[in-house]
Amino acid sequence: MSVRGTKDTARTAGRGGPEMRRADATNGIAATDSKQVRNVALVGHSGAGKTLLIEALLAAHGMITRKGSIADGTTVSDSDPSAVRQQRSVTLSLVPLLINGIKVNLLDTPGYPDFIGELRAGLRAADSALFVVSAVDGIDATTTALWGECERLGTPRAVVISRLDHPRADYDGVLAACQQAFGDSVLPLYVPVRSGGETTGLLGLLTGTVSDYSAGQADAGSRDADPGERAGSEGGARGRLIEGIIAESEDETLMDRYLGGEDVDTDVLIADLETAVARGSFFPVLPTSAVTGLGTAEVLEILTRGFPSPVEGGLPAVTDLAGAPAAALACNPDGPLAAEVVRTTIDPFLGRVCLTRVFSGTLRADTPVHVGGHGLADRGHQDHDTDERLTHLYSPLGPNLRPVAQCVAGDICAVAKLGSAETGDTISAKDQPLLLVTWEMPEPLMPVAVEADSRSDEDALARSLAKVAAGDPTLRVERNAETHQLILWCMGEAHAEVVLDRLRDQGVKLHTVGVVTPLRETFAAPATGHGRHVKQSGGHGQYAVCDIDVEPLYRGGGFEFVDKTVGGVIPGTFISSVEKGVRAQMQKGLAAGFPVVDLRVTLVGGKAHSVDSSDAAFQAAGALALREAAAAGRIQLLEPVSSVSITVSEAHVGAVMSDLSARRGRLTGTATSGSELTEISAEVPDQELLKYAVELRALTAGTGRFRRRYLRHDPVPSGS
Repeated sequence: MSVRGTKDTARTAGRGGPEMRRADATNGIAATDSKQVRNVALVGHSGAGKTLLIEALLAAHGMITRKGSIADGTTVSDSDPSAVRQQRSVTLSLVPLLINGIKVNLLDTPGYPDFIGELRAGLRAADSALFVVSAVDGIDATTTALWGECERLGTPRAVVISRLDHPRADYDGVLAACQQAFGDSVLPLYVPVRSGGETTGLLGLLTGTVSDYSAGQADAGSRDADPGERAGSEGGARGRLIEGIIAESEDETLMDRYLGGEDVDTDVLIADLETAVARGSFFPVLPTSAVTGLGTAEVLEILTRGFPSPVEGGLPAVTDLAGAPAAALACNPDGPLAAEVVRTTIDPFLGRVCLTRVFSGTLRADTPVHVGGHGLADRGHQDHDTDERLTHLYSPLGPNLRPVAQCVAGDICAVAKLGSAETGDTISAKDQPLLLVTWEMPEPLMPVAVEADSRSDEDALARSLAKVAAGDPTLRVERNAETHQLILWCMGEAHAEVVLDRLRDQGVKLHTVGVVTPLRETFAAPATGHGRHVKQSGGHGQYAVCDIDVEPLYRGGGFEFVDKTVGGVIPGTFISSVEKGVRAQMQKGLAAGFPVVDLRVTLVGGKAHSVDSSDAAFQAAGALALREAAAAGRIQLLEPVSSVSITVSEAHVGAVMSDLSARRGRLTGTATSGSELTEISAEVPDQELLKYAVELRALTAGTGRFRRRYLRHDPVPSGS
C-alpha cells in the first residue's frame, strides 16, 4: 500500500494510485483483468461494526446515498428476514466497490459462532482478511482463534479498530490487546489525533501528515502534522513501525543502516511494507469510525494497495470427476474454467442464486457448463454431476442483482437459475469437467427434532428442507431409523432458529419436539420362556409350543440363536420360524418398546402338531416365549454412549473436565495439541450431549470445539 501524502509506489502492475476518489457507481461492476481484483473478507465478532464499516466505505465514495441505503432506497445490510429478527448478520454477503479501476469485493461475514460455516465460505472466496475489532468491546476468544486459522493458511491480514466515536472507546487498550493476541507484527500505520476529547484525524506515522476529519467528512484532505500533534500522538510508535517494516525487508543491510543512524527513504519503507502485508507477514492497524467516516480513505488504501490480487495467491487443488488429481490451475481468465459456489440462496423468482468465486477461466452468460458436487454425502448432499446452461450473471449489491456479461478468474459474481447447484459445488466447462477440493466444513452437533403440523404439510416440509440444505452445508438432515424422528443437526440454537425461520418463511407449518435418545433393551440376567400358541378357528387349527433359554451377551455382542432341541420335537422346517418370531419381538421391544440387543436365545424344547402347526404359529410362539422370559426376568435399558474429543485452551481444561464429570462422562485421556491447546478424550452418554455444542461454547468463551462418534450402548444407571 502507499501511505496518504506520498507519491505512487505501487508494488506490482495493476495497483491503483494513493489518491482515493469517488467510486464508480455504475450498475453491474465487473472486472476485466484479474490483477485489478481484491477479494477481502471482513472478520470480527458480532457487533464489532463490519457491516457499518462497509456502509461507510460505500457512502464515502458515492455508492449509496446514505449509510444503509442504496440509491434506490433498499438496504445494504443483510436483508435476510432471519437477520432482521436476530439483529445480526447470519449469512455471507458480497458488496463490490470500484476504486480507480480496481474492483474490491468486500465479503461481509457473520460474527456469531453459530454461523462459522458462512464465515469459512467467505474466507474461501477471499484472498485476504480485514479483522474488525471494536474499540469499545475489544477482542474475543473466537476472533483470536480465527486469526490463528488465517495464520495457518498464510492469509494476508490487517486490523481495523472501529467505533472510535464511542464515549467508551479505548484505542490504546484495544491496540495492546490485539498485539498480545495476534503477535508483534501487528503495528499501527496511523494513530488517532485527538482534540477536545474527540478523535478529529489520523496521523500517518511514516509520512508525518494528518488526515483531517474534524469536519465530519471522509477524505477531507491531508496536512503536515504540527509538533504538538506529533508529540501527542506518535510517541515511540513511529520507531517501532519502521523497525517492524525493516525486519520484513528483503534488504538485509537495511536494519544495520537504520540502527547506524541512517534515515531510510519513506518510499523504500512503503515498498517493503506493501510486500510484507501482501505475503502475510506484517499486519497494519488502522483506527476508524463508521459514524464520522474517520479512516475510510486509509482503509481503502489497504484494500487496494496492500492486499494481493488473486493472481498472487494460491488456488485450491483440483481433480477430475473420478477423484484423480488434475493439473494445477492458475488464476488465468483464458485457462480451464473452474469456479466454486460459496453460497446458495433460494429466490422466489430467480430460483437458486449462487454466489460464485471464479478461480480459473471466465464465466460467461448463456454458456453450457458442468455442475458437480462431491464429498458431502454425510450432510445429506449426495454426489451429483449435471450439465446445465448459465443464463444470467450478476454483480450483487445488498439485495440487488445487477447484470454483468462475464466474470473473469479471480472475480466473484452471482449465478441465477442453476437447478442443481449447492454450496461447495464446482462449475466447470462441459467438455472439461473438474472438481475443486472443498474447504473444511464445521460439523453440526446440536440436534433439533421437527414435525409437520399435519400429514398434508409433510411433503412441503421435505421440499423446503431440500432447498434450505442445498445452501447450508453446516445443516445435516437425518431421519433416525430407530426413533423415526426427523432430526436437523445444527451448529447451535441461533443457527437452528434461522433454519426454522427459513422453513416457515416458505409456508411450511411445523413445530419442534423433544429429541428422543435411541435407547435399547437387553436382559440383565438369564431367564427362561415358554411360548404356547394354540388356536382353533373355522375348522383350521394353529398349534406351536416352544421353550427357550435367554442369556445376555457382552455389549455389542449382537444376537445369537442356538437350536438344542433333540428327538425332532420341533420339525426342522419350523426352527427358523421360532427364530423369526424372536427377532420380530426383539425389534418391537419388550419392557419399554426399544429394540432388544446383545442376546443369546437357545431353543431347548417344544411341541408340534402334524396338521395344525405352521410357520406363522411357530413365529407367534417364539415371540410369546421371549415376552414370557422378559416378564419373569429383569430387563436392562441401554443408552448410546459417544466417544468425544474436546479441544480447549489450557485455561478452560479444569472447567471442562468438571463439567464432563457432571454429565456422567468418563475421562479417557488428555493430550497437548500445540498452540497451548489441550485435547480431552472422554466417553459421554448421548443424552448429555444434546445441547453440548452451545454449553461448551459458553463454558470456554466460544473457543472450545468437539467431535463425537458413536461408541456403544451402556446400561442406564438406576434412577436416571
